[in-house]
Amino acid sequence: MEANLIQTIVVYALPVIFAITLHEAAHGYVARMLGDNTAYVLGRVSFNPMRHIDPIGTIAMPLVLYFLTNGAFVFGYAKPVPIAFSNLRNPRWGTLWVAAAGPLCNFVQAIVWGVFGVGLAVLGVNEPFFTRMAAAGVGVNLVLGVLNLFPLPPLDGGRVLGALLPTRASIALARIEPYGFIIVMGLLVSGIFTRFWLRPLVSLGYDAITAILTPLVSLFS
Repeated sequence: MEANLIQTIVVYALPVIFAITLHEAAHGYVARMLGDNTAYVLGRVSFNPMRHIDPIGTIAMPLVLYFLTNGAFVFGYAKPVPIAFSNLRNPRWGTLWVAAAGPLCNFVQAIVWGVFGVGLAVLGVNEPFFTRMAAAGVGVNLVLGVLNLFPLPPLDGGRVLGALLPTRASIALARIEPYGFIIVMGLLVSGIFTRFWLRPLVSLGYDAITAILTPLVSLFS
């Protein structure tokens, strides 16, 4: 059990660090492009994982849940990048693009890890550590991206939905934000979130990545 846990941590460490760090940095980078320098001034537009890792949400919570559920359920989070949405040149549509930047970054990373896996196969590298890491990179990023796209604030999908809704409906949705995390956790624990949102969309993500990588695989086969 202990050896398996150590192996799992080592395999997932790099994909998780990149997934979280680039996700948060993407929010800050796009915000800066669209007029808000808050994250940049505070040093959060950075590839340094230490600026984004939350000791509880990124390290302690996933490990505790891994032990308590025997690896069946793992959940975590990073420190949110501070964004002053009112500073954006167009607060409504700027909010949409800033929010969408994180999940989009994760999908791009999933493709990159997929390309890495294809590269290993082309080069004949059968080392389980690297092949498992490539698979973990795809899976972690798809899960993180899909999780954050759930249309409920404070998740990224909630901010995207808020930007698309009429003003009155957007204000009503924003009132849910203080309870959003609790609602999502309840849906996760009950299995509803996984069954009706996470699993179908992650599966769709795998299909999309397979379609994107198929020409590359064909080129070297």
